[in-house]
Amino acid sequence: MGLGYQKLGSGNHKVIALHGWFGDQTTYDSMQHALSLDEFTYVAPAYRGYGLSHHLSGAYTNREIAADVIALADALGWDRFSLIGHSMGGKAVQRVLVDAPGRVRKIVAVAPVPAAAMPFDDATQALFAGAARSLENRTAILAFSVGNRLSPAWVEHMVRHSVQTATVEAFAGYFQAWSKEDFAADVKGRDTPIKVIIGQHDPALTEDIMRQTFLAWYPKAELEIMPNAGHYPTDETPLALATSIETFLRT
Repeated sequence: MGLGYQKLGSGNHKVIALHGWFGDQTTYDSMQHALSLDEFTYVAPAYRGYGLSHHLSGAYTNREIAADVIALADALGWDRFSLIGHSMGGKAVQRVLVDAPGRVRKIVAVAPVPAAAMPFDDATQALFAGAARSLENRTAILAFSVGNRLSPAWVEHMVRHSVQTATVEAFAGYFQAWSKEDFAADVKGRDTPIKVIIGQHDPALTEDIMRQTFLAWYPKAELEIMPNAGHYPTDETPLALATSIETFLRT
């Protein structure tokens, strides 16, 4: 049985949009009213253990996500497609590129995790590793990720949604996938066009990190810094994000 997903639009340009650690197939819902649905067809799957794929268990690795995404594209009859990936999904889309390079048209990586392992100190590692079973840890992570500048009600909503959408096993497993896996050597030099979009107020995935990773690895990478956003421009600035994504994909 394949991944559960949402589908939107009927355009010729096919796009698969992958979510982050705290998300699911609804991650991009805030952008829907700004999308050109006669030009693009969007499919947003949920990873194993999340959302519409909550019933599916697995190894919870980037390689497994990539295999599931490629199988979904096959089931849809999509030979070529573009990819969007937010946060953890920004790492996963790079794995799809490695495993199916001839099929990927373009990539948009939103507040993305690089293809290398994350250099966490002990305290940060403990905070994130404990988040699978601690609402307090999830709250601290989410508040920090947007620069401690957004409504506590939004943070609470995101925490509550993450608990409802993901199994504890999947949440814990995918943390290892996005924080520990390293396949940077496999992506270096790939000439697929890629746009990296980060939030001005994201304290962790910063311009310096993007320049040291994505812009150094991908010859056709470009960077946009989105004002008034932290780690979640999908929620913080959805209209600007949708416009930026589609402008890149259609050029």
